[in-house]
Amino acid sequence: MANAYDEAHSLSLTDPAAFWGKAAEDIDWVKRWDKVLDDSNPPFYRWFVGGELNTCHNAVDRHVEAGNGERLAIIHDSPITGTQRKITFAELKQLTASFAGALADQGVTKGDRVIIYMPMVPEALVAMLACARLGAVHSVVFGGFAANELATRINDAKPKVVVAASCGLEPGRVIAYKPLLDEAIRVATHKPDRCIILQREQKTGEMTAGRDVDWAEAVANARPHDCVPVKATDPLYILYTSGTTGQPKGVVRDNGGHAVALKWTMKAVYNVEPGEVYWAASDVGWVVGHSYICYGPLLHGCTTVVFEGKPVGTPDAGTFWRVISEHKIPVLFTAPTAFRAIKKEDPNGEFLGKYDLSHFRTLYLAGERADPNTITWAQNQLKVPVIDHWWQTETGWAIAANCMGLQEFPVKLGSPTKAVPGWDVRTLDENKQEVEPGQIGALVCKLPLPPGTLPTLWNADDRFRQAYLDEYPGYYKTGDAGFVDEEGYVYVMTRTDDIINVAGHRLSTGAMEEVLANHPDVAECAVIGVHDDMKGQMPLGFLVLKAGVTKPHTEVVAEAVKMVRETIGPVAAFKQAIVVGRLPKTRSGKILRGTMQKIADHQDYKMPATIDDPDILPEIEEALLEIGLAK
Repeated sequence: MANAYDEAHSLSLTDPAAFWGKAAEDIDWVKRWDKVLDDSNPPFYRWFVGGELNTCHNAVDRHVEAGNGERLAIIHDSPITGTQRKITFAELKQLTASFAGALADQGVTKGDRVIIYMPMVPEALVAMLACARLGAVHSVVFGGFAANELATRINDAKPKVVVAASCGLEPGRVIAYKPLLDEAIRVATHKPDRCIILQREQKTGEMTAGRDVDWAEAVANARPHDCVPVKATDPLYILYTSGTTGQPKGVVRDNGGHAVALKWTMKAVYNVEPGEVYWAASDVGWVVGHSYICYGPLLHGCTTVVFEGKPVGTPDAGTFWRVISEHKIPVLFTAPTAFRAIKKEDPNGEFLGKYDLSHFRTLYLAGERADPNTITWAQNQLKVPVIDHWWQTETGWAIAANCMGLQEFPVKLGSPTKAVPGWDVRTLDENKQEVEPGQIGALVCKLPLPPGTLPTLWNADDRFRQAYLDEYPGYYKTGDAGFVDEEGYVYVMTRTDDIINVAGHRLSTGAMEEVLANHPDVAECAVIGVHDDMKGQMPLGFLVLKAGVTKPHTEVVAEAVKMVRETIGPVAAFKQAIVVGRLPKTRSGKILRGTMQKIADHQDYKMPATIDDPDILPEIEEALLEIGLAK
C-alpha cells in the first residue's frame, strides 16, 4: 500500500515540475517562474527559470510582514563567554538591513562577492543575510583555516569586501583572526577593496588605515537597505570544498531552488513547525551551517541556535543537554563525532539526568558515517529516534534520510534510510552498470539533481563536469561507495577518493601532501585517513626522506606536522607522520593509499594486482607497528 513517502518520492521523480512547483508555493516570489525545470542544456539543469525573488526577504522580512516580528529568530548561546543573546525577527531585519547598507556604502552591489571569515556569532548570519539582501554572493570561510587557505579563496572568488571578526574562541584559548586575514591579503594576488572588522572584546584587531572599517561604525553610519530582487538562477553563495588536487572547488548555490528545497526539508525531513527552535550544532563555515544554522530554519520561520562551544569541556559533557533543556529544543542535528566525545566523557549518561529533555523529539546525525555503536548508545540514552542522514557540501541537503515529516521508517543501523524525494540513488559497477540490491558499487544519483544542489562550480564548468559528471554519464558521482538493499535503504560504506573526514570536516589528503612535499628533507610523501574512535578519521603522513638526510626522524616529523598545521590550520588535525624507506605503488606510479589505509585500520586486504614491488607492504606494516597501528 502506498504511503506518504512513496507517493512523494514517486511524484518527485516522475513529475519533478509538479512536485517542486507545489513546494515553491511556500516561497514569496517577486516574479513567478516561467518554467520549473529547464532541461534544455544537460547536464546544466536550472530550476525556476524566469522567476525572481530575494532569499533574505523570505528568511527574514516576510515573517515580520506576517505579524511574527516578535518571534525569536536567533538564540546565541556561548558557554565559552558565558553569555546568551536573543534576537527577534524584527530585530534581525533591522540588523540585516543596516549591515546591507554598510556593505553598499563600501560599493557592494548585486553579483559582487563578499568573503565572510567569522566565528559562531550572530553577526555571521547577519553578514550572510545582508549579502543575500543585496543580491551579492557570499563565501564563508571557516575561521580555523590558515592564511594561505583564505588567500586561495580570495583569489578564486575575487571579493570586493571581506567581513571578518577580530578573533574566534576555543575552550581555553583565543584565536586571532585579524593577523591571519592580513597575511592572507598580503599573499593573495587579488586585493579586496575593503575589510569590515567585527571587534570582539576578547582580542581586538589592529586596523589597516584606508582598507579596514570597524563594523560598529560602518553600521552606525549606514542607511538600511531594501531587498534587491534577483533571478532564481543567480548565485546566492560559493562554498569551497576540498579538491583532490589541493585546489578547492567553489560549489555554487542558486537563490530560487535553494530557498524552495530548504524550506521544504524543514518539515518533510526534520518535522519541525514554524515557531519551534531548531539546533544544528555545526559551524557557519561548513555546509550544515549554511543550510541549517542560517537559511533553512529562518526560511521556515523557526528559531535557530548559534552555539559557540563544544560538546564537552564547555564546561562538561552535559553542555548539549543544558542547551536543549534551556531553549526547549525539539530537534538537534550534529555530527557523530560530538556524540562520541560525549559518550567518552559520560558513558553512563549521568549528566543527562540533570536536565529536562521531555520536549526533545529527534536527533539527526550527519557529516560522516555514523557508526552503529554511537547510534545505539544515543538511542538508549535519549529514548528518541536517532536518524543518520547522508548528504554533501555539493548537495546542500540530504540525499538519503528517514523523512520524519513524511513517514517514519524503522532505523537500520549503518543506513541513512531511504533516498529523499527528489533523489534517484543508484549503485553502479566498474562497467557503469546497475548492480543487484545489496551489491556494493559506486553510489550515484540520476540527473537532474533536485533544486538546491550545485548547478556548477564557480567559474569552472569544465571542472564541474570532470569532477562529478563525466565518469558516469547521466549521473552525479557522489564519490561514495555502498549499496541499496531490497527495501530501498541506502548504505554508505566509504569514500572512493582521497577526501578524509575528520570530525565531520571533509579535508583533502592531497592538500596535506602538497605541504609535506615542500619540506626540504622530504623526497615524496603520502597521507591517508586512519580510523579514529573519536573523530571518525585522522590523517597520517608517510615521509620518504631524501638521500643523505642525517637529521633525526623525529625532528623531520615534528617540522612536517608544524608545516601542515601552519599552512592548512588546526582544522586539519594533522598530528602524526612516520618515516618510511619507500611507498607502495602501482606499475604506473600511483601510490596505493587504499591498501596502506587497510593495513593501518587492521583490515584484510588483497595484494593489488598492479603493485610494482610486493615487498614494500611488509615494510609499511612494520613502520605502522612502531606507532601502534597495523596488526
